[in-house]
Amino acid sequence: MSARFQRITPFLWFDDQAEEAANFYVSIFEHSRIVDTTRYDKAGAQASGRPEGSVMTVAFELDGQSFTALNGGPVFKFNESLSLVVNCHTQEEVDHYWSRLAHGGDPKAQQCGWLKDRYGLSWQVVPTELMQLLGDPDPARAHRATQAMLTMKKIDLAALRKAAA
Repeated sequence: MSARFQRITPFLWFDDQAEEAANFYVSIFEHSRIVDTTRYDKAGAQASGRPEGSVMTVAFELDGQSFTALNGGPVFKFNESLSLVVNCHTQEEVDHYWSRLAHGGDPKAQQCGWLKDRYGLSWQVVPTELMQLLGDPDPARAHRATQAMLTMKKIDLAALRKAAA
């Protein structure tokens, strides 16, 4: 467990891919790891309809942020009302996280830095400079940057800077 206390932990509901998804996410982000895996015991399996001994939860960290993944069955699905933001300092970071997270995901669910991964979870992969460009004190610069962003799937920082200028 990490040394710092984290009061709020995202809890992600999967049908039966919690362990696979946690391993996928951990492979993408540095300073990430699987922390613990729990399995359904006899009582839990009977109550949930899941096989006894199968993975129930996976606690994992992505870049020091704690998450829990649950194999809860097909009752609930991810939707765009929740997304995870990956703040990037460089275009190289945007490219890295975008290509890894988008691999096997829904290409139709990509716009303005948003993507949906292979498990249906939405992510925003954005350069930290994006909000500065969109909130430029010069309304014309901000408008041009916004218009450019609206044409993008993966954010292209050089194109945003050029549009703002």
